[in-house]
Amino acid sequence: MSKRTWALIAATFVSIIYGVSFTIAKDVMPQYVKPFGFIILRVFGATLLFWIVSGFWSRERMRTGEAKESIDKKDFPRIVAAAFFGVALNMLTFFKGLSYTSPISAAVIMVTTPIIVLILSAIIMKERMLKRRVFGIILGLVGTAFLILYGKSTENATDATLGNLLVFINAVSYGFYLITVKKLMDKYNAFTFVKWIYTFGLLMVIPFGWGEFQEIQWKILPTIIIWEILFVVVFTTFMTYLLNLVSMRELNPSTVAVFIYLQPLFATIYAMSLGKDKLNWIKTGSAILIFIGVYLVTQKRKVPQESTQN
Repeated sequence: MSKRTWALIAATFVSIIYGVSFTIAKDVMPQYVKPFGFIILRVFGATLLFWIVSGFWSRERMRTGEAKESIDKKDFPRIVAAAFFGVALNMLTFFKGLSYTSPISAAVIMVTTPIIVLILSAIIMKERMLKRRVFGIILGLVGTAFLILYGKSTENATDATLGNLLVFINAVSYGFYLITVKKLMDKYNAFTFVKWIYTFGLLMVIPFGWGEFQEIQWKILPTIIIWEILFVVVFTTFMTYLLNLVSMRELNPSTVAVFIYLQPLFATIYAMSLGKDKLNWIKTGSAILIFIGVYLVTQKRKVPQESTQN
């Protein structure tokens, strides 16, 4: 099996894990663990795992005679910014939003991330905006607006409007994170800086989640809930990052980004199979607008070929 095939499989598994996680996290919150308390568990567990793996990786590099990488002091402000957008604000708004809205709505809103990245790239990095992409952005944002305002769920959603808005803020935050972390990815091996991103992120979320973390009643947690918490820490946070590394080594960023579109599909299938969510015409119509918008935004510009006829 080729490296590209393995990369495609890894990217697919990332989408499956994320899609399933919308419902799994919803099982835990807020009945057993409140959102911000759950974030403490997630970030602490992932931070611990990243430091352990980074230690093994560093020793292997020294054994093979490779120099150990260290972070330049001038790059720590960027790491702190990445921690804020990629861990603190990202997770705080997502978990709080998911506790209010439904798994399907949250998954569909997350698909707007490529559109948000394009908008931020045009503003921050001065990338050129084509008319087709502008139209796609408008369609995607209209679909998102309809889902936030009218995408109610009859089940498992206590305040869909607020929840959908918070998930959208999460998507914007993640867009900032992708732009912020890009230069770090170009300069360092991922294990060199990701442990620091999560360490600073942990320090940022502790003030928000410590109170809810202390409220967790560990003795009465059902076994299935404990397993679901472990799934979010080990697979949704830690393993997806490692699988993304595998895919990004062989695939270009635009190809990897396409796999985010599979998340609503897997989230919908899993949630509906368990009876945890239902489709309605608002969700379906909003999803169609978002998918069309994302398609228009992510299509590459065709370069006209010169005629070879004499």
